[in-house]
Order: sequence, then structure tokens, then C-alpha cells
Amino acid sequence: MEEIEVPSYFLCPISMEVMRDPVTISTGITYDRKNIEKWLFSCKHTTCPVTNQDLKFTDLTPNHNLLRVIQSWCMLNSSNGIQRIPTPKPQVQKLHVVKILNEAEKYPDMQFNCLRRIRSIAHASESNKKCLESAGVVDFLAAIMIKKKKSEVSDASDEALNILFNLNPSDTELKKFTNSQNDHQFLDSLLNFLKSGNLQTRENAINLLRSTLNVADPARLIGIQPVYFKGMVGILNDNISQQATKAALQLLVELCPWGRNRSKAAENGAVFALIELLFDTNERRLCELILTALDHLCTCAEGRAELLSHGGGIAIVSKKILRVSHLASDKAVRILCSISKFSATCYNKVLQEMLQVGVVSKLCLVLQLDASPKTKEKIKEILRLHSRVWRGSSCIPPHLLSSYP
Repeated sequence: MEEIEVPSYFLCPISMEVMRDPVTISTGITYDRKNIEKWLFSCKHTTCPVTNQDLKFTDLTPNHNLLRVIQSWCMLNSSNGIQRIPTPKPQVQKLHVVKILNEAEKYPDMQFNCLRRIRSIAHASESNKKCLESAGVVDFLAAIMIKKKKSEVSDASDEALNILFNLNPSDTELKKFTNSQNDHQFLDSLLNFLKSGNLQTRENAINLLRSTLNVADPARLIGIQPVYFKGMVGILNDNISQQATKAALQLLVELCPWGRNRSKAAENGAVFALIELLFDTNERRLCELILTALDHLCTCAEGRAELLSHGGGIAIVSKKILRVSHLASDKAVRILCSISKFSATCYNKVLQEMLQVGVVSKLCLVLQLDASPKTKEKIKEILRLHSRVWRGSSCIPPHLLSSYP
């Protein structure tokens, strides 16, 4: 079979594949719709990939002439195994979406069917998602979610949540839920899903909660209620999926610096949940997130007390040093530094535990190996602070004792 050379202007500049739905952007460059939508909407770039010009408008104009040329070329070369490219489905229009929303409002019995139609439209393309957002679908879905009562199983509310998550609403839309008078209703609805939803719904709820709080004002983050930390801890304890766990950890890390959030988290079981999770994982990113969260929590008295009350807290933190990554080692050393500075001086048994589980030996070992200067300084600070108890101990191997500052 003869090898056919594809004309270069049939190829999308991003993927270098034959365009199946060519569209032209404001700079005059033509791309395949799927590729340019991913570039603009999923990756949130604001420039033309080829010219690097800023795009004031993200309208995508179908290039019908080029599509017909590509289709004709495919048909002419069908004998050489070239498959015909079907005509793309037309993009949804705003008026069509508004009609669906009006039907759902006028005929409540049709609500679930309307949700399925919205889901189908959203899955078709990124442009469709933007059209849905501009037509008011985000507010429509949020209203359905808010109507769900605690412990109530509702197919419509679950479907609304899952569609809203997959829509990937813009920051502008999400910010409405953090600034309006009814913002607590939307966030509380997400909290209800965290507690009583199925696995997929709970995963989508924690991701959507994180996205929403990421655009919230500092005052909203400072005043967040402890019950939200309880919901995050529930996600960590149930370990429903790695994506949900990471989202809960990232949200915990992002909230901890604000106000009394560290104390709120510690008082709602975050430290115990993090330690148990640390025992069960060796995945690099997860370990880094867990240790980062513990580092935040151990800067408050409640967090340190919770870590010390867990029988394996000090041991597992020490174990992760030199076994995961430089970042994980740095965070683990910071946690041990907080414990040794603010707790160990009051409780001699803490010093003995750190000695017996190998913390002191591990710290001496890090001094001999490659570590950041800041980490080594913290280690020296810890060792000097308790040299009277630790120096010369039989628990420290002689070859490591020589590293003791």
C-alpha cells in the first residue's frame, strides 16, 4: 500500500494530527477544536500557541472550507486506508440551554431528564461548558444541591454536583458562592455530600470545596467552622480514593495558616488521621502533603499534644526522613524541631522516646549526608538543645555519635 503524505496545513499545530474539527481563533491560526479548547479552557492559557499573542477573545470560528477540503482528501485516498472524517456536531447555543433550564423550572418532574441533557452537552466539548456557564447553569445546579437535606438520598442533587464538578466553573462563578449572603448554604451542601454521598460524589465534593475556598476572601477562610475540618478528616480516614485524599490534604494545607484553623483541625482529629495515613503510604506526593500538614499543625500546642498522644507519631515521622524526598525530609525535621523545642523540654519521656525510636540517630545521619543548609541548622539546633540527655547515649551508634554537634 502506497504511503500517503498528509498536507501540512491539515495538521493541528498543537498535536500535529489531522484536524477533525478545524476552528480559527482571533489571531487567524487554525487548530483542531479539541486541542485548542484544552489549551484555552482546561489549561487556562490566554495566548495563541503559535504566535504567543494575547487573546482578548476566545471565540472559536469553525473553518468549514478547510474541513470540506480535508474530508474530500480523505475520500480520494480511502483506497489507501485513509478514513473519512465525519462532520462535527454543531456547538450548543445559549438559547437552547436557556430553554432546557426553563423546562426544568416549569416542570419539576422533568428536572432529572434536563440534568442528563446538560451533562451530555457538557461532555461534548469545552466550548459547550463555557456556553452552559454563560447561560446560568452553575446557579441552576447549585440551587438543586442546596435543596438536598442532610442524610437525604437524591439522584437529582447527586447528578447536579457531579455535573458542576465536571463543568470546572470559572473562578468568577465560584467566587459568587463565597461572597453572597447564601454562601454558607452552598458550602454546607458540599459538607453534606462529604458525609453522606457515594464515593464518586464525595470525591467530587471535596475537590469542589477546595476550588471554591481557593477563591474565597481571607475573612471567609479565617472564620471557617470546625465542622469543615471534621469533613476533611472523614475523607482522610475513609481513604475513598487517592484523588480525594490529595484534595483533602491540599485543602488542609491551604487552610492551616489562617487564624485558628490549625487548632480547629487538631481538635477534630486531623493529626491522628494524618499519622495513620502516613503509615499506609509510600507515595512521594502523598507523604510530602501529609508531612506539610503535620508541620503546620505542630506549630500549635493542640497539634503537638495530639502527635505525642499517638503511640507511633514520632517514630513514623522520623522513618520518612531520607526515604521519600528532600522536601519530605525537610518537613519531618521541622516537625521534630517543633516537638523538641516546645514539648520535649517539659516531658523527659519525650526525649527518651525520641532516643529509643531512633530519631537522634537519624538526625546525626542526616548531618553526614546531603541535606539543605537550613535543615542541617535545624538538626544542630535540636541536638544542641538536648545534648545533656542525648550525648553519649548507648542508643546512638558510635559512628553516628561522631556527628553530634
